[in-house]
Amino acid sequence: MEYRSLGRSGLKISLHTLGTMNFAGEGFFDKIGGITPQECKRLVDVAVDHGVNLIDTANVYTTGKSEEALGAAIKGRSNQLMVGTKVRFPMGQGPNEQGNSRWHIINECEASLKRLGRDHIDIYYLHEWDGMTPVEESMAALDLLVKQGKVRYIGCSNFSGWHIMKCMMAADRHNFEKFVVQQIHYTLESRDAEFELIPLAIDQGIGVQVWSPIAGGLLSGKFRKGVTPDVTRHNNNWGEPPIRDEARLFEIMDVLAKVADGRGVSGAQVALAWLAGRAGICSLVLGARNEAQLKDNLASASLVLTAEERAMLDDVSLLQLLYPYWHQLNAAPRLGAADLSLMAPHVARMKPRL
Repeated sequence: MEYRSLGRSGLKISLHTLGTMNFAGEGFFDKIGGITPQECKRLVDVAVDHGVNLIDTANVYTTGKSEEALGAAIKGRSNQLMVGTKVRFPMGQGPNEQGNSRWHIINECEASLKRLGRDHIDIYYLHEWDGMTPVEESMAALDLLVKQGKVRYIGCSNFSGWHIMKCMMAADRHNFEKFVVQQIHYTLESRDAEFELIPLAIDQGIGVQVWSPIAGGLLSGKFRKGVTPDVTRHNNNWGEPPIRDEARLFEIMDVLAKVADGRGVSGAQVALAWLAGRAGICSLVLGARNEAQLKDNLASASLVLTAEERAMLDDVSLLQLLYPYWHQLNAAPRLGAADLSLMAPHVARMKPRL
């Protein structure tokens, strides 16, 4: 297993993070395939045996039951095994039982610690933007939890670029702890993060951790045009990630299958290896229904794509530039590393101007 720095921090995390959204999944979260306590423990064992040192969860996953199942599965393990969890979404019916207010953040941190059976959270994320709470209030609450020793590092998830920078600027002004990681959706099929979130991460030293890196199974290699597996979150009305361009998706699947078949590996391994080689990536969150699926995904850690294979995947999935990025091609000679994480393939295709 490869270990990468968590943004600009000194912490090293495994290239693969174990995801637990389906641990004890019930109701809404059963759509992705809830698993039993025994299965939860087995998946943790498999992940740890393969070198995984970080497990990801959230308070909202089956309203705390995922955290409880994870706490039971890791009971008695060394603190070398780290846990990240999140706060933001509703945990009750009360008006303050959601959001990124000081009240909700601190209360939910205490509740998560109790459910996990730990005295600290290694990475605590704001799970979603809250436009009703001043960022100074949210960042102050997170800073307090770090100072109290209840949280080691802080991050965000599903924020826009300007949301992150607003939080970072507030932290600068008040000498609060800063985000060292963002957890985002980013795949071969969904490369939207390259417009703002990836360049921002490179520029600001924020690690990129990817949730649903094989697009909820769409890039597992099991999907082909006219072929849909019997059990997937997509045919169970899960709805994430959205499929916006089916023709493009199938073109990507075709190239993915070609590379996978040529290497004798699953499509999932190819999709994960492609992501692992992208700029700014520190870890990929792997969720699995069973041991075989998890082992297959973990095997991607040793898969290195050739330049030709990577170029095939890059080309079929490349997005058209939005404004102002297409106009910024005029500045090609003076673009920096963060800019080029998005712009480099487009600069390479530029035609000389008369």
